[in-house]
Amino acid sequence: MPLQVFLNASLRRYVPGYDPYRGLTLEAPPGTAVSRLISQLGLPPEEVTLIMVNGIRRPPEYLLQGEERVGLFPPIGGG
Repeated sequence: MPLQVFLNASLRRYVPGYDPYRGLTLEAPPGTAVSRLISQLGLPPEEVTLIMVNGIRRPPEYLLQGEERVGLFPPIGGG
C-alpha cells in the first residue's frame, strides 16, 4: 500500500535527500503501525510528538490501511 509521508521541521534531517515538496512515497502492508513507520525511517520516536493521518491526529499505535497521507511533526516551541 503506498503511503505519502511528510516530515516537518527538524525531522527532515534524519532522511538524507528528503524533498519537503514531494515528501516520501513508501510501501507498507495494511495494518502497519505508525510507530513502525517511524522506526523504519530512522526517526527517534521521542522526537515525533504529533502524528497526522489524512489530517486527523493519531497515536503511534494507529494502524495504517493504505493510500494515506501521513504527517510527522517534532516538538514545537515558540512564544
